[in-house]
Amino acid sequence: MRLSVRELALCAVLSALAMGLGWMESFLPAAPGIPGIRLGLANTATVFALYALGPVQALCILFVRCTLGSVFAGNLNALVFSLLGGFAAMGTMILLSRWEKLSIYGVSIGGAAAHNCGQVAAAVLVLGSAAPLYYLPVLLGVSLATGSLTGLVCARLFRALEHAGILTQNA
Repeated sequence: MRLSVRELALCAVLSALAMGLGWMESFLPAAPGIPGIRLGLANTATVFALYALGPVQALCILFVRCTLGSVFAGNLNALVFSLLGGFAAMGTMILLSRWEKLSIYGVSIGGAAAHNCGQVAAAVLVLGSAAPLYYLPVLLGVSLATGSLTGLVCARLFRALEHAGILTQNA
């Protein structure tokens, strides 16, 4: 598969945007009493890419974001968590996006839930214990809110781009 110059440039911009959103999110205060919870603002770029560019490009953006984010943060241990969570989320969103009756909100919520499952799986592998599984119900509950937020941002973005005549497809 060959990317046009426009698609390649858009992938680069979305990768940079995702990394910037992830960096900005690191300055937000953590949820009190609930460790490890993040809004997942960087996922907005990958959900947008999935619908605007396609699954291959979205996977590339996800890989670049996870890899460079871990390198720039100086935490290569986090790469395992980022990649397992990210690929679980993207695989789920690719499958769910093919179901025409499911909106971008449902796809995003499914991705958020799968991301949390992937990160818990990474924790189980790294720790060698099933203890992180007990935290999964809390994370899945939170993924309803974070996935809804990502879906809302993407839906509004697509609506604004269509209204401006920049994007003619409906996601």
